[in-house]
Amino acid sequence: MNISKSEQRTLHALAQGGRIVLTRDANGQINRIECISGEGWLLSDCTPSVFAKLKRRGFIASRDSLPYRITRDGLAALRPQLDNRVSARRW
Repeated sequence: MNISKSEQRTLHALAQGGRIVLTRDANGQINRIECISGEGWLLSDCTPSVFAKLKRRGFIASRDSLPYRITRDGLAALRPQLDNRVSARRW
């Protein structure tokens, strides 16, 4: 399955304990989408279009009005990476 780089980054952040928090206005419309990593950092790659794609594909879900988390399908869609960080090699 083809997943863009920003979707991959968002899923990796969620797989490492992150969450997506939505802020809504009085009418129930989404004002702001924040993807917060497990360490508390704010991920800038999580745009409304990325959020909509991940939700439509079933890679993220919210249960009991809690923040959105990664699902088993989302974990299966991830490409295996060691730690989602670029590692330097010494030759």
